[in-house]
Amino acid sequence: MSLTHRTVSMMLPVTDVDRARTFYSESLGLDYTGTNDEGSALYALDGGSTLVLLPRPDSLPSASTAMSFEVDDIAAEIGELEDRGVVFEDYDLPELRTVDHVCVLGSEKAAWFKDPSGNVLCLHEQT
Repeated sequence: MSLTHRTVSMMLPVTDVDRARTFYSESLGLDYTGTNDEGSALYALDGGSTLVLLPRPDSLPSASTAMSFEVDDIAAEIGELEDRGVVFEDYDLPELRTVDHVCVLGSEKAAWFKDPSGNVLCLHEQT
């Protein structure tokens, strides 16, 4: 058996599953597939993987990027998500600077935003 060829379930703790489900379904447009016995919201991702939003009312968001979505056109995706109310982060640090929400990191462009629980999510585009 090789884990290389297995689907993945991404577990992401959220403080309010209903609020998170609205964000992931409506703002991000992910495919909601139901709720499990624990009350976690489930989302089908490309390649057979699953996003599981774990109900954890007392959880704290990760200090770093929790999940990143690869996109073909980061500027277009930012525009679509902003139209749905997603707010992007901007940074002006010596090692990380965004212009129009986008940071160029070598051969990659990236942009970050937060979900309602404060989890940092990212869009990235290979250039």
